[in-house]
Amino acid sequence: MQNNQEIINATVAYVKATLEGAEGGHDWWHIHRVWRQSRHIAAQESVDMLIVELGALLHDIADSKFHNGDENIGPAKATAFMESQGLSPEVIDHVVNIIRYISFKGGFTDKTFYSPELGVVQDADRLDAIGAIGIARAFSYGGFKNRAIYDPTITPKPSASKEEYKNNTAPTINHFYEKLLLLKDRMNTNTGKQLAEERHRFMEIFLEQFYRENSDLYDTADVPDGRR
Repeated sequence: MQNNQEIINATVAYVKATLEGAEGGHDWWHIHRVWRQSRHIAAQESVDMLIVELGALLHDIADSKFHNGDENIGPAKATAFMESQGLSPEVIDHVVNIIRYISFKGGFTDKTFYSPELGVVQDADRLDAIGAIGIARAFSYGGFKNRAIYDPTITPKPSASKEEYKNNTAPTINHFYEKLLLLKDRMNTNTGKQLAEERHRFMEIFLEQFYRENSDLYDTADVPDGRR
């Protein structure tokens, strides 16, 4: 029977190999940041650290965005890997639920599952979606999907349904209003809430500068209210 550190080491190797060549915002280094941040947040919480680490390492093992919207591939791949490591059904089920319920809108949204471990990993994942890293990841994915950076005639839809959100092809700047700027107020832990404040403010500063640089290029009448 492997000890916990051996299981984590095997998981790291598996994730690195599986995500080799992945889009830059969802590659091994995204996982690495979420993993480290999860451990940092978990140190302030009463949680099962093995489940936190496995959830962080496996949460994007097969993101549905890169698999034609299929939300079952990630849980299936994670389950097969954890079974190969001899983990208990209870641990596997908990980690799979973290994978299923961690997403902002892409995953399960009925909120029938929650655990302190999910709260920790979800906060770490959301922190990686905001601030300087979040900005870089947003534009990396936008470029990967060949989306426009900005179009002042297309209004963001922050209240979009799950299906609208998943099928959205709007400019990357709209993503700030549809997700990134909403995350600060959706953190689960006190540590997550504190860390989110600075990153949120950085995004506001970025947007202020972005619109300032665009102000001479667009007729302000074409720019939706609140984004000038």
